[in-house]
Parts: sequence; C-alpha cells; structure tokens
Amino acid sequence: MHCLVEIPKGSRNKYEWDEELGAIKFDRFLFSSVVYPTDYGFIPETLGEDGDPLDAMVCVSEPTFPGCVIPVKVIALFKMRDDKGIDDKVLCVPLEDPNWNWMNQLDDLSLPLRDEISHFFSIYKTPEGKVVKVDGWFSKESALEVIQESRDRWTEQQNKRSKALNKA
Repeated sequence: MHCLVEIPKGSRNKYEWDEELGAIKFDRFLFSSVVYPTDYGFIPETLGEDGDPLDAMVCVSEPTFPGCVIPVKVIALFKMRDDKGIDDKVLCVPLEDPNWNWMNQLDDLSLPLRDEISHFFSIYKTPEGKVVKVDGWFSKESALEVIQESRDRWTEQQNKRSKALNKA
C-alpha cells in the first residue's frame, strides 16, 4: 500500500491534492499554534465518507515533502468527525524506516504519540470556528475494513463517471 504525502510532519501549512489540477495546492495556514505530528496525506484510489480520498498519517523519523509517495503498512485507525461528517484517518508506518517498520498494531504505538495525535486533531480547527469530535483509536482490522470500503466507493465513483462519459 502507498500513501501520498500532502503535509510533512511539523508543518502548519495545509496542502491538499487537487484532482482537477493534478497537483498539490496550498489550502491554508493553520490558525492554531500547532503542527502536524506525522506526515499526512491520503491513500490513492480511495474515497472516504467525506467525499475526499481516505486520509492517512505516516509516522516518520524525518518529515518528507508534499507529493512524496511512501510505501506503508497499516497499523491502526483514528476515527473523528468534522463539519463534513465522518473523517477517518488511517495510521501507517513506512516499510523502509527501521525506527517504525517493526510496528504492526495500535498497541505498538506509544501512548504519548497517540495522545499527541488525538489532541492535535481535537483542536486544530478550533480557531476557525469549526468543531471536531474525536471518536478515538481503533484496530488495524478496523482500518483495513475502512480502506476496503473506501476503495469500493472509489471504484463505484469511477464506474459512474465512465458510464456518464459513454452516454455523452
């Protein structure tokens, strides 16, 4: 599995993949005095319940860069909701980083890092007047189910687009 990084660990800049541009674009500067605790991006060819690609966090020893593709393995699921609704995030580790690649499940991740991630996502939109509800951490198995559901949604969306183009 791969993750496409939009935002490097330690950044306050919010970048997002723009499908129409086929590029990563600057979205906004975080209003909060907080930084992303992991590299942050998405799993290609997925569609989350919020209509965007399924979000992914990647634990890295050093930040990468927007547009970097990282081969990863899934270790957990972080569930939350925002103004758009359900906004699940898959937690991953890079396959080629020995500081992280030994991890296989949520219990392998330190409690302080879990708390830092939870805290970040619970407050990062507050200064924008948006409310976020954190539902917490879930197992690797839950993450894999969410990934499969998001791949199914993406495939269904692609099939609808193809049918619409064929009718045109």
